Amino acid sequence: MATEEHELVVPIKADVDIVMARQRARNLVSSLHFSSSELTLIATAISEIARNIVSYAGEGEIVLQLAARDRRRGLVIIARDRGPGIADVERAMQDGFSTSKGLGLGLPGSKRLMDEFELVSEPGKGTIVTMVKWER
Repeated sequence: MATEEHELVVPIKADVDIVMARQRARNLVSSLHFSSSELTLIATAISEIARNIVSYAGEGEIVLQLAARDRRRGLVIIARDRGPGIADVERAMQDGFSTSKGLGLGLPGSKRLMDEFELVSEPGKGTIVTMVKWER
């Protein structure tokens, strides 16, 4: 997968930054052919992952990049933090599991919304979530 030169980094420290990340993603993909429902899926996935940064790590960043593979174009979303990490990634990816009072849908829900999803986490060092949504 080749990523295009254009990359946006959105620092995430508070709820207002989540809204900014969603808006920046929408602006970045304006040249792509995503439907309004696909844009909603992207915004929802960004919200879920960014909220995890605020809730569990306190701060981090969302990196947005346009990408191309073969003749397809898409959006790469990388969420990274230096928070406490996830001790049991497999369990965290199960619907309904939450270490807070949430519904436990953030990570597995985001995975379902996107075309590609990868989570790498190391306790004590942080978490990186990489998601991709391709044009149809």
